Amino acid sequence: MAGFDAVPPVEQQRLLRYLEAVVAVRRAPVHVAVAFNALYFGYDLGGEGYGRSPLRVDDFPVVTLGERVQALPVGAMVRIATGSDPLYAEIVYKEGAHRGIGTLGDVPAWVSGAPAGAEGPGQLGQESSPVRRELLVPDPHAFGPGLSLTPAQHHRLRAHQRWISEDGHVVIDACYPTREAARRDDLAAYTDYLLTTARDQLLSPYVPVCLADLVGGAHDEALRTGLLGLLGTVRHVLASSERLRMWGLYAMTRDVLASAWRDTGPLGGDDLRTLAAAVERAAVPSPRRRYGVTAPVTVYTAVGPRLRALPGARERLKGVEYAAAVCRANVALADVVQRDSEQGLFDNGSRVALDDAFEGGGVWRSHYPGDVDEPGYPLMPAGRGWASTTAPASSPEPEPAAESEQHYEPVDLPLPDDATLGPSELLRIGGDEVVWRLPLRLAHLIDGCLPLHPLVVEELRQTCGRRPALRLELVHSGGTLSDDEALQNVAAELGDGVGRLTGIAWPLDFFPGLQLRLRWCRGGRVIWISTTPLGHLVRVGDRTTGHCYDPLVLTREDVPGSDRSGDSAAGLSPRQLVLRVVRRCGLLTSDGHALLDRAGLPVAVYGRRPPRAQVTALESAVEELLAEGALTSAVGSRDPDGQPQFPARPGERQIPLIGYRPTRVRVVRPWGATEPASEPVRLQYVPGHLRRLCPGCSPSEEQRAAFREHCRRLGKADGWELPDGYTFVTAHTRGR
Repeated sequence: MAGFDAVPPVEQQRLLRYLEAVVAVRRAPVHVAVAFNALYFGYDLGGEGYGRSPLRVDDFPVVTLGERVQALPVGAMVRIATGSDPLYAEIVYKEGAHRGIGTLGDVPAWVSGAPAGAEGPGQLGQESSPVRRELLVPDPHAFGPGLSLTPAQHHRLRAHQRWISEDGHVVIDACYPTREAARRDDLAAYTDYLLTTARDQLLSPYVPVCLADLVGGAHDEALRTGLLGLLGTVRHVLASSERLRMWGLYAMTRDVLASAWRDTGPLGGDDLRTLAAAVERAAVPSPRRRYGVTAPVTVYTAVGPRLRALPGARERLKGVEYAAAVCRANVALADVVQRDSEQGLFDNGSRVALDDAFEGGGVWRSHYPGDVDEPGYPLMPAGRGWASTTAPASSPEPEPAAESEQHYEPVDLPLPDDATLGPSELLRIGGDEVVWRLPLRLAHLIDGCLPLHPLVVEELRQTCGRRPALRLELVHSGGTLSDDEALQNVAAELGDGVGRLTGIAWPLDFFPGLQLRLRWCRGGRVIWISTTPLGHLVRVGDRTTGHCYDPLVLTREDVPGSDRSGDSAAGLSPRQLVLRVVRRCGLLTSDGHALLDRAGLPVAVYGRRPPRAQVTALESAVEELLAEGALTSAVGSRDPDGQPQFPARPGERQIPLIGYRPTRVRVVRPWGATEPASEPVRLQYVPGHLRRLCPGCSPSEEQRAAFREHCRRLGKADGWELPDGYTFVTAHTRGR
């Protein structure tokens, strides 16, 4: 009760050996509160878990997916309501599940470090009892086989998604009695829980040694002091073990961490290195940016959603495996920051630090240039995202511009960063080859280059040095390549985890967004690049192609004024300027649509409010494009950060939007013709729908995200996932 130092050395070793065994047998990282449960209630290491403990399962609080309930700490024993037999579980992990976090882990600044009840930048709700959306990870096998559902029953619950999510988690709106209670750390929160909701459980006379006996009474103050002393002792023992690693209050074995680094599959060493490199480079501007002084950039990345976006990772993030993967990823990021940076400042000028340890599995802040940041311990959550935001004032309407003869030139919009558009996707890692794919970017065509996957960069640099000479072999099915294009001698520039091929002569019919498949045989100096034919011609906007492409890159970069000779808005007509800005600056959807705030169009084109004559010309161009169907109109809203949103969100001010919709039309050729038919193509709108997959096939992460977005548009709650055996076909237009 007096702390770790008061425990005799022999008992310290017994305690250490037992807790190390608990961490080794449990599949999830062991929180200090869970380790306390194992000691206090008697966790059986032979497979029975708490099945033989004195716990009364019918006294456990009930939780239900999607409902508002009293906040539960890690370590709480719960009953998850189901349609038949209840699901008994121990909460082994929890994190914030804010709705504003994107599918790639992108986090609005104000969310990082925000207290419970926050509603916007610098805005706290008026309720004295704040509510926070939280994801709970239950361990349904903690009570042994006698109190666990069968695999078939558990699978059925996950498939129904009424009581637990498809991933086996529970998302709730957690209610805290006071703002002070919401700010308490995990151990203080668990102490309060044991002294209130689980008091009968804590003071059960059937536990090996009741806390009341240890402290000499059942007075709250004595019980609280004793509990905090026991929890502190458990924490000290876990942290002192040479066989364990800690992330916050979670303990993992070093063997498990080492095994994850050696794993070549999803969420293995390659993915951990990719995650670390992405966070390190998240705020660093592209080296090709040529448009004046680079403004400071801050990017917030949530680990949990970012892991879900990795290829093949979804199936490995179900149940308690999600908690294990998130903690391993955070440990990997912490090791990279401590090993490769000076208090978070990397050689590329970016500063990386943990900003929020709770939301989204941990939010990391990347800032460039990092040397202007005040240095501090990078692994101590600072909450700079929330601290840097203030409640926005209502946006004033733009004042009418005075008549002027001055003529403004349109600004040259920078290309989107590589980290946010067209990422590389790893397809296969074998013992003898690495296969990945990525879309061709406009900068690649202009500069004659192509980035390499970080795994390939690392292995090539180790075997061939930093600037090796390589051979490139291009295969373009359905296209024509000259001998000089099919076989090319190129150079590679290889850094630490970042590298690219240079000196590439791209064929003339290659365009931004063209999907490339790359293959490299390990130990060799040849890289094969191939395109994938569609089997027919399609017209997307003004582009006709017969090969697979990335619709997001095509919308963003194949705009008027952009080709392989450069990217400039000079000399474009008002119609071309409107299309260029909507496509380059609009909100981008997963199928390549772009939506822009109509009121902000003039400023987006010219960088400032232009004279009335130029505004009128742009408005006339917009009306023409809307009438022709080249643009569409829509209604969105403006969020508390001042950013437009679509569809419009309840409670936000509605705003008019203009959108670019790249209609995809199949080109039907007359018999024997070599050019597209001149006859108009009849179009048919096909709404989004489910389609059954062949046995053994699974949907892509893009289609999973598209289905979630489809559900949100229909007003359904978050968390809807594709049923097993199905994929989602997005809404589209086809010719007939």
